Amino acid sequence: MNTATAEISAEDSITAQLNYAIDDGVKPVNETFGPGHIYSRSTGTADKQVMRIRNARPIAAGLALDTHGFCLTRHVTMMKNVLNPEEVKSLYCPEMERLVCAISGAARAVMFDHTIRHGDQAVREARLLREPVFYVHNDYTDASAPRRVRELLPEEADALLARRFAIIQVWRPLKTIVRNPLAIADARSVAPADMIVSERRYPHRVGETYRLRYNAAHQWYQFPAMTPEEAIVFKVYDSAMDGRARFTPHTSFEDPTTPADAPPRESIEARMFAFFA
Repeated sequence: MNTATAEISAEDSITAQLNYAIDDGVKPVNETFGPGHIYSRSTGTADKQVMRIRNARPIAAGLALDTHGFCLTRHVTMMKNVLNPEEVKSLYCPEMERLVCAISGAARAVMFDHTIRHGDQAVREARLLREPVFYVHNDYTDASAPRRVRELLPEEADALLARRFAIIQVWRPLKTIVRNPLAIADARSVAPADMIVSERRYPHRVGETYRLRYNAAHQWYQFPAMTPEEAIVFKVYDSAMDGRARFTPHTSFEDPTTPADAPPRESIEARMFAFFA
């Protein structure tokens, strides 16, 4: 039996509220603003649903990027100061590109973006960091993924887009996660009709993401107590239409079992183009 399809006992799961969206015919908008774009505001109607979230650690060895849309990997970074842009560029960027190529089989990976998040507002404002995202979403759509390649790699875009490509994210805690972990959906449990096109507005451009409407079939997972030596690798777009995972919705959530004095979440996520031969 593929361990990634085995039933997980009730002791290995929790129930928690996840914030879905209601499709009322009006495109939802999420807008970032302020210094460092650290503030955000959203439109749209939330649909709060209590969902079962399974502990994926018992099945981690059987998870595959192309099947489930995500996997857990052990990775020790040489980066010491996540707030130093030069360290991110010279150390973390090539590390992440190598990791994504190794896991996905891509011939080339290009890290084009990263986001540092912190659960404490005072720290966010002092360091110009962003907050965790508490609504179910997928970062790219069928339209915005190839558009991003054209925006960032214009001279190569035609050749690159003629072949299969994906956008893959690597999510890593900066300290052991106790509060506001990441929940991630098994891509196989998400239907195309579940996704709602949403506008993502930045001061300098307008992007597009998916929000998700509630579907009882969604299968949610988390990796409890993740450490900085672990990372979740997941796909938010794949141009291949051959049945492999293409989109992997995810969200931060409030774990009802979290101790009241638990420290705020600190995490970094890297976004990469993955180009295949």
